Amino acid sequence: MKQVLLDLQSGSIQVENVPVPAVTRGVIVENAYSLISAGTESSLINLAQQSLVGKAKARPDDVRKVLQKVGTDGPLSAYRQAMSRLSKPEPLGYSSAGTVVATASDEFEVGDRVACAGAGYAVHAEYVSVPKNLCVRIPDGVEFREAAFTTVGAIAMHGVRNAEVTLGENVAVIGLGLIGLLTVQILKAAGCRVIGIDIDPEKLALARDLGADVVSNYDGLFERVRAFSPFGADAVIITAATRSSAPIEAAGRLVRDRGRVVVVGNVGMNVPRDVFYEKEAEVVVSRSYGPGRYDRNYEERGIDYPIYVRWTEKRNMEAFLELVRQKKIDLDRLITHTFPLDDAPGAYDLINTGKERFIGVLLQYSPNGSGASGTVVRLPESGARKRKDAIRTLGCIGAGVHAQSALYPHLTALPVTLGGLATATGLSAQTVAKKYGFAYCTTDYQKILDDPDIDAVLIATRNDLHAPMAIEALRAGKDVFVEKPLATDIESLRRIVEARNESGQRLMVGFNRRHSPLAVRMKEFFANRATPAVLHYRVNAGQIPPEHWVHDDEQGGGMLISECCHFIDFMQYIIGARPVQVVARAIEPTGTIQKYDNFQATLTFDDGSLGTVTYTTLGDRTYPKETVEVFAGNAVGRITDFRDLELRREGKASREKRWLTQEKGFAEELLAFVKGEVPDFAGSVATTLATFAAWESIDTGAAQEIDLGRVGL
Repeated sequence: MKQVLLDLQSGSIQVENVPVPAVTRGVIVENAYSLISAGTESSLINLAQQSLVGKAKARPDDVRKVLQKVGTDGPLSAYRQAMSRLSKPEPLGYSSAGTVVATASDEFEVGDRVACAGAGYAVHAEYVSVPKNLCVRIPDGVEFREAAFTTVGAIAMHGVRNAEVTLGENVAVIGLGLIGLLTVQILKAAGCRVIGIDIDPEKLALARDLGADVVSNYDGLFERVRAFSPFGADAVIITAATRSSAPIEAAGRLVRDRGRVVVVGNVGMNVPRDVFYEKEAEVVVSRSYGPGRYDRNYEERGIDYPIYVRWTEKRNMEAFLELVRQKKIDLDRLITHTFPLDDAPGAYDLINTGKERFIGVLLQYSPNGSGASGTVVRLPESGARKRKDAIRTLGCIGAGVHAQSALYPHLTALPVTLGGLATATGLSAQTVAKKYGFAYCTTDYQKILDDPDIDAVLIATRNDLHAPMAIEALRAGKDVFVEKPLATDIESLRRIVEARNESGQRLMVGFNRRHSPLAVRMKEFFANRATPAVLHYRVNAGQIPPEHWVHDDEQGGGMLISECCHFIDFMQYIIGARPVQVVARAIEPTGTIQKYDNFQATLTFDDGSLGTVTYTTLGDRTYPKETVEVFAGNAVGRITDFRDLELRREGKASREKRWLTQEKGFAEELLAFVKGEVPDFAGSVATTLATFAAWESIDTGAAQEIDLGRVGL
């Protein structure tokens, strides 16, 4: 299928052929029309067109993160990660309409006409995969091109609801772009009197035609408002988009005593305190298009809110479409341009140059699509890199941030032929496959497992998919490299052990730190120790936002399951012993602190060694992230951030330091897998069991035994 993409490095708009997305929890929709959001999309394009310095100035928070990465990971690693993010094209669009062609939801049937919402979902593409709570049926009598406005209409609808206006109230709308003109019509449908404010005389005239009682530019504005409503506007809704604080300043003068100002557009927020204080006026920033926005349970999983949360984003979408059906909103006057999908670059050129006046700009899609409609796209021979020294053919599943920054950059140096790459979205599949030279890309990972030419599979998906995909790959006769954690629950771990034993295939877990050259030298240093060891692995992780998927019980399992396994495996590797018992304690959750984000776990190993993992999100990010210390046999070893190794014995010290980058072992672990080295599978299972036992210890307050027999080893 064809999709519109933004190159984040150059700012150019491209229409590329990518695989059709796979249906998951919602529906697959064949788009008929999608609406270009001139404000939101133009700002992203303008940012992409800037130089690296310009991008840095526009995103100072991102720059701070990169500088922190430089401090812990080294400048080369930080640069690679930053450029990896910029090399991935950005999908554009968040409002479309079309026909359901596949469904995994009992709310929709194939053939339903639907309007779709959401960045990353209702994109400019021939086919889109949309969760059920971001999809609504189109009423009879409403055309696809009208329904394509639904998301933007819901944004306007939510702004009006935040104004809490009632029948007969006087409302001012500042900014008469697309959302402003929709807001005017929604207010009129609600029985309000409306004054529309803008500097553009043509928009003022259009607002009057669409129902505004009074229109005005800023000349003589306050006199007109006093004539319109002597006590001031009951509410002011700001739908303008400008860095200037002029709209909020004007709103303070226009609103009545104890009135409400609602900010919908992206405007300067230098609120004049004296003006708002005197009126005790309320300022509300309207967040997108209703309750449910940014809630993963609502948007991704389709878990609806109770009806007492009356106007969710989906219900706002439905309400907007009902107003369109009743002819209370006129969209014909707002559609100024319609471009075929292939001419999407021309549509954005029109918007960015302003060479013609525009309001609503639509992309139109050919019936049944004009691009390929399958879940597999084969790349040109020039894109697929075939190595003469290849010893196996590798298929990969997943292409998230970690895969692209830590794993895939090493693929081209491996003695492998890259077969297929599968991801959940066609965009990431096509982009990454083309970059690294895969033969094909797909949104259906079964294609990888069914490919007879592929004999090894790399799995780098979200955590909850590791175990089931690894089991399927093993039973398909593939050797498996799966990112950590191996599993997120003990039953899944038991089934992995069973599948591995029955298949006879190799399974390696992505515990990369044991493959670091610094780790190898530390292990050699302690190889002939005569005493048990004492180890301390301290992780100054920094906080991960609470809404991140890694905290999700279903997808991530939390930091204890997701991350602590790394550090337990490393200690196990260094001392060559298995963990047999663990005692763990954690800080109770408060505020943004998650339950298993700040903990200490002390492990006893079968050779008498003791190891403690201290994991915290409460430290300063500029301080080293990972420090591991080993004490045994009158010797000490220390690794800091896998850039600095210090070894001491009997007063003699040696030190190695990496200035440009970390040596975390990613390249070495992948090479070991490809060459067929026998992995420490029992050790990986023991590590995973240890994290489960640590969780139980925190919950029960008691020490927990680590018994491989629980999972059949």
